[in-house]
Amino acid sequence: MWFQKTLALRPRSRGFHLITDEVVGQLPELGQIHIGLCHLLLQHTSASLTLNENADPTVRGDFERTFNQLVPEGAPWYRHTYEGPDDMPAHIKSSLLGASLTLPITDGRLNLGTWQGIYLCEHRDRGGSRRLVVTLHGE
Repeated sequence: MWFQKTLALRPRSRGFHLITDEVVGQLPELGQIHIGLCHLLLQHTSASLTLNENADPTVRGDFERTFNQLVPEGAPWYRHTYEGPDDMPAHIKSSLLGASLTLPITDGRLNLGTWQGIYLCEHRDRGGSRRLVVTLHGE
């Protein structure tokens, strides 16, 4: 079985946001797959996806502060600056983390570790709604 759809994620402020429930809630088709894969592609260049801690929200804040230190706004070497001071750093952060995830499906559910969740990493101050292309493959 192959299945594909595009999900609209609600707009979020800048930061690292746990979106596992929002994604799974829009995928009743997961229940039809005994064993397979779920591929997620975020169709944006200033946000990213990653898999990490799903319990303690302080982890997400630590991620945001660390990435802001690693990729600062207003660096004098940036030339792509006409979309605002958060834009070029957002592109770099997106490339560092990536725009896709591939996750296993087992018995109709994403087979994540106990403490794992899907993050939308919003790197713009006002990124708006984000589109996520989901491709399911399995039997």
